[in-house]
Amino acid sequence: MFSSFFSTAPPTDPQAPNFHSVSSKLKPTELFGELKPRDTELLCTSSGFVTETQIFYITTPDGKSIMCQLIHSSVGMWYPTIQFTCKIYDSKTQKLTWKSIHVTNFTSAPPGLDRRSCKADEFSFTYKSKSDSDYPESYTVQANPAPDVQIFLEVTRPASVSGWKVGSGDEGGYSQFGPDPSHPEGYVVHRFWPLIKASGHVVLSGQATPVEGQGMFVHAIQGMRPNLVAASWNFGNFQSSELGGVSAIQMEFTTIDAYGIKGAGSGGVTVNVGSLVVGNKLVAVTAETKYPGETDNADPPVKSRVAHLSPVLDAETGYQKPCELLFEWAGPSLLADRPGAYKASIYADVGDVAQPKGLIEKVDVLAEIPKVLKLAVNYVAGTKPYIYQWMNPAKLAIHEPGSDAPVEANGYMYIEATFIS
Repeated sequence: MFSSFFSTAPPTDPQAPNFHSVSSKLKPTELFGELKPRDTELLCTSSGFVTETQIFYITTPDGKSIMCQLIHSSVGMWYPTIQFTCKIYDSKTQKLTWKSIHVTNFTSAPPGLDRRSCKADEFSFTYKSKSDSDYPESYTVQANPAPDVQIFLEVTRPASVSGWKVGSGDEGGYSQFGPDPSHPEGYVVHRFWPLIKASGHVVLSGQATPVEGQGMFVHAIQGMRPNLVAASWNFGNFQSSELGGVSAIQMEFTTIDAYGIKGAGSGGVTVNVGSLVVGNKLVAVTAETKYPGETDNADPPVKSRVAHLSPVLDAETGYQKPCELLFEWAGPSLLADRPGAYKASIYADVGDVAQPKGLIEKVDVLAEIPKVLKLAVNYVAGTKPYIYQWMNPAKLAIHEPGSDAPVEANGYMYIEATFIS
């Protein structure tokens, strides 16, 4: 894999596809892939350009958000850099606590544990399995990233909410870059626990706050230089305790011009994967691939997409930021007793530049990534990648199989819109 990053050999046919979407060859009934134990094992490679992350997103009923993230970055010939980041945000008071540190003495598979666990001096993710339980899998998340910040969380996955990837088998979850998908130049893979229960506490400046909520977990790997993976990303995470427990998530990226259906110059392919949990059950996995110039089908059998609406120029970042976003899901039911299709949508108003709504922050990516990664990645001169992060109360409209009238769930929606080029 390492040598592929430096290869300059062109494909036999310069117009051959050099991007292969995770969902492009799957039927609607083949989208759900059940996670196997190895899917959430940490790769932690030290060769090539590989960025691996595991993230826990927790939302409380009163609108607090807690994010804990491991980032393992391998950058060519340099020793991997390992970061722990956490973000604690109160949507009612707008108080934000953000810590990002380089950790020491990191190891995956600590003594007595497998590669689903890891630890360092500053944090640990400890995986536990308890078969034949209502909560068969769990993580203990502990972190002390700064003297004034301590985190302790017990995170559990309900048995009724399976972890998933798009597509089954060893290749499930992967989008591949390069003309030959069996020997890719790079790849992107995502695996999800779409709904988790969380309890514990957070200590900020000596004051302990209990945490009870729900959220999601994602394990993602980018197996190539990050500036070659995508021109933009979108992420949505809706959580609600109503209707017995509801989750609606999406992860979307758009390829750069160099990777597309007809080789270099045909990029701009948008890949979106998502899922719906209703009544504390995984009811649908959705995925959609859109190619440049393709007309949207208003009512396809499977829909997984986000639209940026009413964009305006943000002079600070130089990007056209959305004032509203529309997230949509549609896919075949995974429930044997509810055949048909599930559909859902969320309209999110995030305000304009002068009067934002629920804006947590605008993250200057180059200011946050490790210096060694910054040196290895050749961003276009003048480009300054930014991530917009919002959190607002939201309402998910759900159309269940066999029902004409939607049901609604009120909760909170965390959104990221990333602009890279």
